[in-house]
Amino acid sequence: MTRKEKAMQSFLDGYNCAQCMILAFEDMLTIDVDTALKISSPFGGGMGRLREVCGSVSGMFMVLGFIKGYNEPGDYEGKKELYEHIQELARRYEADNGSIICRELLGLDVKKEAATPEKRTEEYYKKRPCVEKVGSAAEILEEYLKELHCVQ
Repeated sequence: MTRKEKAMQSFLDGYNCAQCMILAFEDMLTIDVDTALKISSPFGGGMGRLREVCGSVSGMFMVLGFIKGYNEPGDYEGKKELYEHIQELARRYEADNGSIICRELLGLDVKKEAATPEKRTEEYYKKRPCVEKVGSAAEILEEYLKELHCVQ
């Protein structure tokens, strides 16, 4: 199964968009998957259904942080390099999908919705482009990591 397929299947299995990125790249994480899934769990629905940055974009950033992140507060060069990578991933995602903002990707007018997530039904999957968006994010991140020589 490709990373794109794994991300898409994970969404169909009920994981949020950020968690789908964690699962698609779990072999590259430096922490256990359960912990990573918990860390990424608030980022679904554009951050807790606030409909801000798409969870798949946040998930891409988290995965990249595990791989290329810094952990020293004075590492300004590491921070600059990471932020350059993040901005490039955001640019690529926006070029492919039109936005990195959840509500814009979903065509919603409201900025924030109720906290209760929708049930994942057949109708839900028909009206939401999320499965394609997580697939796009996984593809973009995998290609970028190849360019950085982090994966083959």
